[in-house]
Amino acid sequence: MEAKGRRVIASGTDGKKVERSVAVVTGSARGIGRASACALARRGFDLALADRLEAELAETERLVRDIGADVMILTGDVSDHADVQEKGRAVIERFGRVDVLVNNAGVSQPKSLIEISEEEYDRTIAINLKSCFSWCKAVAPTMLEQKAGRIVNISSVSAHMGANANAVSKFAYVTAKAGMLGMTRALCKELAPYITVNAICPGAVRTDLTSALFDKRAEKLVETIPLGRIGTPEDIAEVVAFLATVSPNFITGEVIDVDGGQYVN
Repeated sequence: MEAKGRRVIASGTDGKKVERSVAVVTGSARGIGRASACALARRGFDLALADRLEAELAETERLVRDIGADVMILTGDVSDHADVQEKGRAVIERFGRVDVLVNNAGVSQPKSLIEISEEEYDRTIAINLKSCFSWCKAVAPTMLEQKAGRIVNISSVSAHMGANANAVSKFAYVTAKAGMLGMTRALCKELAPYITVNAICPGAVRTDLTSALFDKRAEKLVETIPLGRIGTPEDIAEVVAFLATVSPNFITGEVIDVDGGQYVN
């Protein structure tokens, strides 16, 4: 029996029906999350889109529906563990499976150690790191039952090197993003052999959050990037799509820097 709301497509000339793959993308209302959702939709995925920005999320929904994907909208706070578990169950009830989880949700935090409050620090960690735990907890059992699944964590090159003086976010953000790398390496072993877990570290990428800063120093910034331009959300999304679809797949526990060569290490 097909799961409620599950779409199927005909495959080849034999008329056999094949289930479409399903991806959950957090922080999908704009930027890297929206671009990743569109990239996955173009590769035949149906999408569960999670974000708290309802108006922007509706635009992402429109874009992926226009591509041909079935869509489920999940509005709410990714830092709420109980709510995420409930949403995970709803996704599985709706689609019958989860093949890919993209942990992209995040917030900036420009305050330094001296300036930041405990509440602000806790909030930064909860959204940028705890949400990854919560969503992994919500979907990993189903992936293990399927004996197949892929998790892609969106970290940052700042996780390797800290935040410079002009960075949009300082130490609390860096701490969370570095934690994502530790989580990636630990879960790739814990969830093997059925689930792969990898991380992407974007460099300078133009988004709603960073555009104002980049506009002030774009020329100097570009001079530090060997490929000669600032990145786009689509640059990251293509790597997300690669990790979600490459077959055969022998990649897990890896951290891929997508920064135009700016921080070669």
